[in-house]
Amino acid sequence: MKPLLPALFLGLGLSTAPVTPAAAYPVDCAILLCLAGGWPASAECAHARAVFIRRITPWPIEPPLQIWNCPMRASFPVKDRPLDQLFETALRADSPAPLISVPQKGTDLLPVQGSADVDISDPAFDFVRSIHVFEITYQQRRNRDGDCNSWGTVYMGSYGAQGDYIRRRSSTSAVPEASDFAIPASCSSYWHRSVFVEWRDYEGIYGYEEVHY
Repeated sequence: MKPLLPALFLGLGLSTAPVTPAAAYPVDCAILLCLAGGWPASAECAHARAVFIRRITPWPIEPPLQIWNCPMRASFPVKDRPLDQLFETALRADSPAPLISVPQKGTDLLPVQGSADVDISDPAFDFVRSIHVFEITYQQRRNRDGDCNSWGTVYMGSYGAQGDYIRRRSSTSAVPEASDFAIPASCSSYWHRSVFVEWRDYEGIYGYEEVHY
């Protein structure tokens, strides 16, 4: 994947040389490619990752990858390279109109936000669907009567088959172990507020970031 990235950046009008200003290229295209490649070292990927994390930094919390802002209906000349299938699917001009992923009804479900302009339901794009955003608020304390009181909310944002972003109510048990969130075994005073994002790159390597507030 990493040897392929320079050609991919050029195909999207990006460059592996320093870019000024960074906003001169579609940042969501850079996020898509850099995430797939495991955030390789480059000016573009550094900026893309900064935007990816800034979007989940309160407030407001946004989808970290907004694939609907990356125009992928374009020709791409790379041939006979690893992962051609992934990027030919994303960038070929004759791609059929994408199917829309319609979520099932659920508690506190927010409307789908956009979708890719090509069909990305292929498993090659599972790295997009690996992104999960957890909004965590939790507090615990013992009252004057000795009772243990706790309160918390967790929302999870995830991506559907076509890159549509869905936010729904979740539970504390769904928070990944990589998060700093850890309810004490005893009823000691505890307060936690954070946004946690996790992902896997094209090769399945796990990554995450947590923003406390």
